[in-house]
Amino acid sequence: MNDQSRIAIVGLGYVGLPLAVEFSKKYETIGYDTSMSRIQELSRGFDNTNELTSQELSSASNISFTNLVDNIKESNIYIITVPTPISNNNEPDLSMIESATIDIASVLREGDIIIYESTVYPGLTEEICVPLLEKESGLKYNKDFFCGYSPERINPGDKEHNVTNIVKVTSGSNHDVAQKIDSLYKSIIKAGTYLAPSIKVAEMAKVIENTQRDVNIALINEFAQICSKLDIDTEEVLKASETKWNFISFRPGLVGGHCIGVDPYYLTYKCEELGHKPEVILSGRVLNDNMHKFIVSDVISNANDKNIDTSELKVLIMGFTFKENCPDYRNSRSFHLMEEFEKKNCIVDVFDPWIDSEKINAEYNFIPVQKPKNNYYDVIIITIAHDEFLRMGKDKISNLGKDNHLLYDMKYIFNSDEVDARL
Repeated sequence: MNDQSRIAIVGLGYVGLPLAVEFSKKYETIGYDTSMSRIQELSRGFDNTNELTSQELSSASNISFTNLVDNIKESNIYIITVPTPISNNNEPDLSMIESATIDIASVLREGDIIIYESTVYPGLTEEICVPLLEKESGLKYNKDFFCGYSPERINPGDKEHNVTNIVKVTSGSNHDVAQKIDSLYKSIIKAGTYLAPSIKVAEMAKVIENTQRDVNIALINEFAQICSKLDIDTEEVLKASETKWNFISFRPGLVGGHCIGVDPYYLTYKCEELGHKPEVILSGRVLNDNMHKFIVSDVISNANDKNIDTSELKVLIMGFTFKENCPDYRNSRSFHLMEEFEKKNCIVDVFDPWIDSEKINAEYNFIPVQKPKNNYYDVIIITIAHDEFLRMGKDKISNLGKDNHLLYDMKYIFNSDEVDARL
């Protein structure tokens, strides 16, 4: 690519913002997001996702932010990084990607390139987005404008694997455009790129990456349930298994977040549309989506073994984000864990130093505790291995419980002899 590339990043969340900052180091770049509050905070040099520091934002001098689509009309490359969640029926929710596509179509000009990074099912870019671009712009695909797909591989909260040192898969709607898109990303991605032969291949590669992880975690989750029935420590078995050179290491737990718990449903939706029932993928999804029910049952069983009155347990859930040291709570399975305990007539507090109580209350209709009570809880469950919990240590965490309480460690942050039960 040449320096005449004028790039607009559409969607400034966990994916779009780091990408915009990196591109701004070499190209004229503008970040577009429909949220006025997001634009205002970024303009002040603050990122509430914690992906970028104020210093990193302020160093990006060749970037501007806007919530007005008219302000990006001078761009010639548009990169769409908006979320693609699922509905309550576990079907793709395309509202945001369709809205972003319509926005871009309103300013599209001949020769422009639109690149999608949002997770989609194979075929969606050319079956849904391209016709929308043609309809709203009046331009013709692969004649007047061109498209590409380059799946995001951002791992929120991961300071080691960032946008520049993860290999980037690229693709384009024809040979020349594919080469241009690959060169564009190659100019900022230190780890290099992989040019896929088609947009569909790149789309499928993204979905299968997280589907593979989902199925593997489901296997280990089922294994953990079996170990529980056999009174075997799952972690000790996994550590023994890891001594074999080709054993693939995963850990059991709640599967939330914006990728692993969501992406497989994009693939299963497309499979069922084609008349194929994806047995393994769906069974893995069902198992992972219901893991909170097993955990509640296992906790109550262990509490009974300790002669704790389980008629009205006081429960502390430590962790609400979907992973450690990250404020991202999208698709939080700790919420489902809380609901399941409440169905069992339990009184539940949630504690997580990484979340915003006002946002949680607005979205989930409950208020997390700012400071758990000492000597109060019958059950303490560690669901996320935040550094703050590690620093608290076993004694401080145990002090939150009554004299006879159950400490249930889902993340193996303590040794087996330091806790009452582990997943």
